[in-house]
Amino acid sequence: MSAPENEHAGPRVDEPTGTSTMGHEWDGIEELNTPLPTWWLYTFYACIVFAIGYCVVYPAIPGIKEGSHGTFGWTSRGQLASEMDAAKAARAPVLAALDATPIEDLPKNPELLAKAVAGGKAAFKVNCVPCHGSGAAGSIGYPNLNDDDWLWGGTLTDIQTTLEHGIRQPGDAATRTSMMPSFGRDGILKPADVQDVVSYVRQISGQEPGNASAQRGAALFAANCVACHNPDGKGNRMFGAPNLTDKVWLYGGSRTAITETVTNAHAGVMPAWGNRLSPATIKMLAAYVHSLGGGEAFAATAAPAADAAAQTATSTGQ
Repeated sequence: MSAPENEHAGPRVDEPTGTSTMGHEWDGIEELNTPLPTWWLYTFYACIVFAIGYCVVYPAIPGIKEGSHGTFGWTSRGQLASEMDAAKAARAPVLAALDATPIEDLPKNPELLAKAVAGGKAAFKVNCVPCHGSGAAGSIGYPNLNDDDWLWGGTLTDIQTTLEHGIRQPGDAATRTSMMPSFGRDGILKPADVQDVVSYVRQISGQEPGNASAQRGAALFAANCVACHNPDGKGNRMFGAPNLTDKVWLYGGSRTAITETVTNAHAGVMPAWGNRLSPATIKMLAAYVHSLGGGEAFAATAAPAADAAAQTATSTGQ
């Protein structure tokens, strides 16, 4: 780098542009002294003033333990808390009405029922979607809540009790419990006998024609299965025993799937939500599940008081 030829004459003016130079030269390239536009400078200064004002008014400067609070006292957390309180206050009348209304009386109040269904839909997305899916269609081992096949009953009361106490939930004395024997694993039936029972089940569910294996399976079914599934194979809600004559299967209806079920059985667990969610939220969830298409009228399936606790759940399928 070389200095200008005449240091006392000041920066040289670039003849083509008429702009003075900065007095710097690199390999014959000189830097022109081109000032920033005035509007840009004013905008920059305004931003500085705004930033200083923002730091004074709002929390902006971090510290070791906490940041600055700002003279307005505003925080995003405080705003969120205020909005949450407002939403809670808006919901309070609906929640109070739900607390005061027995769930079997919800259909008598269509407006409250509609609000309960809407609230239950939101609660379902938060708590139930991981197992039952966003559309409540379920998957292998997780019941489809849209159909009308229920292990324990599909009235509002049934669904409410299942939500409160769950299925095979450890620590809940009122949980819905049923236990199918593992006929193959425990040696109750030989492998050939298991296949005969599978043939019979697939026959009564309309998946296979009758044959000699199914005939042998009918006798085995009568000796080992009718106590829970009933002689016609249509199940018993008192025991949570599924209907084996339809084509709705919780763990699959193929020969392989039914063989696995008869051999090793299944014992899925549904959480007891009674100690996690409020009673009003439980009612809203029950109303939403009941509204999906498979809900049953209370009068059609109401059980005697002594059996009501045993006939409750939201699980569907076999």
